[in-house]
Amino acid sequence: MKSTLLVGDYIFVSKYSYGYSRYSFPFYLPIIKGRIFPKTPKPGDVVVFRPPKDPGLHYIKRVIGIPGDKVQIINGFLYINGNKMQYEKVSDFIDEDDGKAICRYLETLPNGNTHEVLDDIQDSPLDNTPVYTVPEDHVFVLGDNRDNSRDSRFIT
Repeated sequence: MKSTLLVGDYIFVSKYSYGYSRYSFPFYLPIIKGRIFPKTPKPGDVVVFRPPKDPGLHYIKRVIGIPGDKVQIINGFLYINGNKMQYEKVSDFIDEDDGKAICRYLETLPNGNTHEVLDDIQDSPLDNTPVYTVPEDHVFVLGDNRDNSRDSRFIT
């Protein structure tokens, strides 16, 4: 999520924003099944989670799709349920780390949430994806640096 969060940044996280589970407490509560006061993240929310294939890491990503949504990227632009998201170009710049030309956009999700995303100006293999249908009890997350992010396109 380059330019939003940088390597080495510290953040504060509320572990309880989306409900409580038996793992939310410093002691084990075997009587709790599922979540108490569950709440589904909204598109645009930034979440922290441990990826299933590498639970030693913490990923920080933006929620894009909620259960039932169909998510796809076509030519570098995000589509949700067949609708292209709104984009406003902010600027182009050269990434100091690798010399790539990057375009900075403001992306607006269907609920009106607007955030900044980065996209390599040159085509990337991540610029075109199949349609992903978000299963029940899951969300679809993307990094704001779309061409350089390990997210739901890989974690599924």
